[in-house]
Amino acid sequence: MKKNVFIVIVAFMAIFYIIPACTNREKEPAQKSEQFQTQVVHPEWSKNLSIYEVNIRQFSEEGTFSEVEQHLPRLKELGTDILWLMPVYPIGEKNRKGSLGSYYSISNYLEVNPEFGTIEDLKSLVNSAHEQEMYVLLDWVANHTAWDNPMAADHPEWYEHDAEGNFVSPYDWTDVIQLDYQQEGLWDYMIDALKNWVEEVDIDGYRCDYPGQVPVEFWNKARKELDQIKPVFMLAEDEDHRNLLEDAFDMNYSWEFFHLMNQVAKGEQVVTELDSSLLKEEAVYPKEVYRLRFITNHDENSWNGTIEERLGDAAKAFAVLTFTVPGMPLIYSGQEIGLNKRLQFFEKDPIEWKESELENFYSTLTNLKKENPALWNGSFGGEYIKMNNTNNNVFSFIRVKDDHKVIVILNLTGVEQAVDVFTGAHTGTYREIFMDENHEIPQKISMHLSPWKYLVFEK
Repeated sequence: MKKNVFIVIVAFMAIFYIIPACTNREKEPAQKSEQFQTQVVHPEWSKNLSIYEVNIRQFSEEGTFSEVEQHLPRLKELGTDILWLMPVYPIGEKNRKGSLGSYYSISNYLEVNPEFGTIEDLKSLVNSAHEQEMYVLLDWVANHTAWDNPMAADHPEWYEHDAEGNFVSPYDWTDVIQLDYQQEGLWDYMIDALKNWVEEVDIDGYRCDYPGQVPVEFWNKARKELDQIKPVFMLAEDEDHRNLLEDAFDMNYSWEFFHLMNQVAKGEQVVTELDSSLLKEEAVYPKEVYRLRFITNHDENSWNGTIEERLGDAAKAFAVLTFTVPGMPLIYSGQEIGLNKRLQFFEKDPIEWKESELENFYSTLTNLKKENPALWNGSFGGEYIKMNNTNNNVFSFIRVKDDHKVIVILNLTGVEQAVDVFTGAHTGTYREIFMDENHEIPQKISMHLSPWKYLVFEK
């Protein structure tokens, strides 16, 4: 047993009646009324998986589909069985940013970026992934196109215009121009394009960029037509438009929780706010909805800082949190080896792959996610219950699904913490997943936790 973890079996009854062990919180009627309904049927294969974001340009020196395909056995062993490919389409040249441009400035929705390879190379990647029981999502950008997308010349009426009749760039995204979804022809074109990649390449769904600025009715129609081809998975880069989850999307981003983790790591917010945030989510989101959990992604890495810059020594503790609270965890390219540089967005800046103990750390988490139903996604998974303790700097909870349980205890500070954790009826023999040791868990656990220490017990 490790020196920084000391579990004591004690006589508990006196204190047990004073401090409830677990808080299964009742929601106020007003909170319940905030909850919307969802009709989305998730693909069966999504119930216990995590997701891996592939930055193709920076994934290797070559930056090709073929090179990503070579990594599939390693990614399969890592355990992230849903691959989200950042946009694979040709990039606009007019008003391009940098020498290579943004993935999200698309000059043709029906072709692949020749820098990455051919359509046959992409089909080979998808087929190889399917052979290894992995799934592939493409990144879809419906809100805007490159200036030199043929649509701009063939159908200028599909775009927004200013008072002088000029195309409009959203925000400071000067390399793209805004589409106008009041145009029915645009709907038909986009849905046909979405269907093309499912029919021709056999992809399994989409991560959709900035979908909240496109009418929800478009997404509802698109999802219905895609599901007629095969059950697809849809991820919305959105947290503000919950109606996207009613009929169109399986999952959205949990940015509020992400930013809260950053704040707790820096000591700018108290640990107890994490439970408050999860309680807020429970009040709003039906159990069937998936939430995306992450400590980094392509935007955060390139624009807001590396994991080390934002989380420092807290990184692994918060990674554990993203894999164990309700939701689907994300690993971004290079995260599994401790990538510690901001990848350039408009230039070539390849990841330097190396062996790292983090690969074992993340594979331990992904395997737990897949194998223990308490951590499965949405209503497939278990209930989240706060586990009371005597130290507000320690975050403790349990996930429960039938006889399957996962107890998580985290010291979310940079100093050692003493704590008593009250487990209530959730006693018995558990395996601590990182030490791979069995422990008898009593109704009160007394321990000292080193800075940013994480413990995960499963049964």
